[in-house]
Amino acid sequence: MELAAVMAGPDVRLRAAGGAADGSLGTNAERIAGAIAEADAGAGLVVLMDIGGAVLAAETALELLPLELARRTRISRGPVVEGAVIAAVQASIGQAVDEVHRAAEDAARIEKR
Repeated sequence: MELAAVMAGPDVRLRAAGGAADGSLGTNAERIAGAIAEADAGAGLVVLMDIGGAVLAAETALELLPLELARRTRISRGPVVEGAVIAAVQASIGQAVDEVHRAAEDAARIEKR
């Protein structure tokens, strides 16, 4: 996340919400919902996850949010590292949330040779 933050600059709100409530490995829907609410600036946000359990937790987190905030939130199945960097940069240049979301998901097709 630090790389994405440096590349995007201070105007893009990035939040990490990994880990279970007790600090162990895992995911926690309430923690994710809190990070979404904290990062919200009104234009929409993109949530990136690493594995299946995190997807379920992120989907559950949306149910915990006020309806309007949940509607502005996109869950991306793009890769965490590449997706986060690309999404952060796209957000920093003013792209709309759906374009940022698409860029994060498209990161899965980046060739690494």
